[in-house]
Amino acid sequence: MEVILKSDVENLGYKDDMVTVKNGYGLNYLIPKGFAVLATPSAKKMLAEDLRQRAHKEAKMVEAANKTAEALHRVELKLTAKSGKGGKLFGAVTNANVAEELAAMGHAIDKKFIQIAGGTIKAAGKYTAKVRLHRDVVVDFHFEVIGDEN
Repeated sequence: MEVILKSDVENLGYKDDMVTVKNGYGLNYLIPKGFAVLATPSAKKMLAEDLRQRAHKEAKMVEAANKTAEALHRVELKLTAKSGKGGKLFGAVTNANVAEELAAMGHAIDKKFIQIAGGTIKAAGKYTAKVRLHRDVVVDFHFEVIGDEN
């Protein structure tokens, strides 16, 4: 079954992509949740027209994402978390914590676009996260977690 995605779906595709999925996944999940529509001939024509009109806007979005990527390379983020001896954290540092700190620095990035290898951080040290600013712009963002032994 071919469907046209109406929003980004993790591990499947991006908005306005035409993808082939199993019938049950499309009919029972994607279409009822509003994530996709059935790829009929008329829907395909509308998609083609929308993509033509959006091509110019897309170039501006990629340019803005590249500017944000350059700004992220200059940011030195240091997260402080309570820890015990040896740098082991009480709790964990997640992508939500990274997103909050970046927002405080003036870079509003949704937490779902930040991926930390392993999902959570449970020890102090230097780490790298992948930040997806646009479907074509993915940045490796380096940050440090500092343990506060108080």
